[in-house]
Amino acid sequence: MANATEQRIPLDDLLVFHRLARSLTSSLDLQTILRTILDHMERQIQAELWTLLMLDDVRGELYYAIAAGGEESALRDLRVKVGEGVAGWVAQHGETLIIPETESDPRLKAADTVPLRAGKTRRVRSVIALPLKGRTGTLGVIEILNPRAGQMDDYTIAFLHILADHAAIAIENANVHARIQQLTITDDTTGLYNVRHLYDALGRELNASRRSALPLSLAFLDLDRFKLVNDEHGHLIGSELLSRAGNRLRELSRSSDLCFRYGGDEFAILLPEAGPEAALAHMTVLNKALMDTRFRMSNGIELRVQASVGVSTAPADGTTMHEVIATADARMYQVKASGRGAVCGA
Repeated sequence: MANATEQRIPLDDLLVFHRLARSLTSSLDLQTILRTILDHMERQIQAELWTLLMLDDVRGELYYAIAAGGEESALRDLRVKVGEGVAGWVAQHGETLIIPETESDPRLKAADTVPLRAGKTRRVRSVIALPLKGRTGTLGVIEILNPRAGQMDDYTIAFLHILADHAAIAIENANVHARIQQLTITDDTTGLYNVRHLYDALGRELNASRRSALPLSLAFLDLDRFKLVNDEHGHLIGSELLSRAGNRLRELSRSSDLCFRYGGDEFAILLPEAGPEAALAHMTVLNKALMDTRFRMSNGIELRVQASVGVSTAPADGTTMHEVIATADARMYQVKASGRGAVCGA
């Protein structure tokens, strides 16, 4: 039998924690999860600024993923190195850090102002910072700047720890989901989008093209006589060359373009808002740069590729996926029949 004097968690608090858990597990979209975390912080804790920093493992830095009050734009380019300042210390040690306003802490001096909109800054006098600890380590840091007096009590800190635990689980689930989604639309050999994603993306872009009354172009590229590479150098070198050629296509494409491996030695590029003339001009320059590229392979040899390219444009060449794909494909084979290594458009 429980001790009669045993302290029980009030029902209202249990409902808060229940709503927190439900809201953080109801989505697998990372931005939705981050916004939910921020909303709960704002509702439960009075402070001047609430932020959430995510860890960039490659660069060993934290970046501001989300902030309250529309301050994301001011903080977007600000990076905090692991080990530096309050957030960096928390990320490095994986421990909660609470610095009351009455204390002077050297970690505050490393980042004692935060840039805000319109060129203003906010002086950091006190802070609560908690690590978001997942199964594989620290994912990020929750940072609450200049909390109101009385907001550093045991209840608030306990709530934040519960929030951080649930948040870490939700973020890890979202990251796993994103990786799985990426695998389903990515070609293993080249790292480009696969043909399945081409159909999805082409359908969306055609709908967007109809709504905006802006053109959409599609280019089909076939690497000429690629079978000779496999015959002479083996399939491992052939696969490596396909991968390097795919990466080169991505480098040569516009930032708004989408690159796909269609299958075998065929590639496709979606060019949003590119009309017939612009698409033909761009693909002509791209194809020449691709054919001028010397690929140094892992066995030390240098190889080059030549491509035949067909370009179609919606709505001039059709408004359905079948029409746009069929036209680009037919023009690509027209190039192959007339000598290879060129671009054919409208």
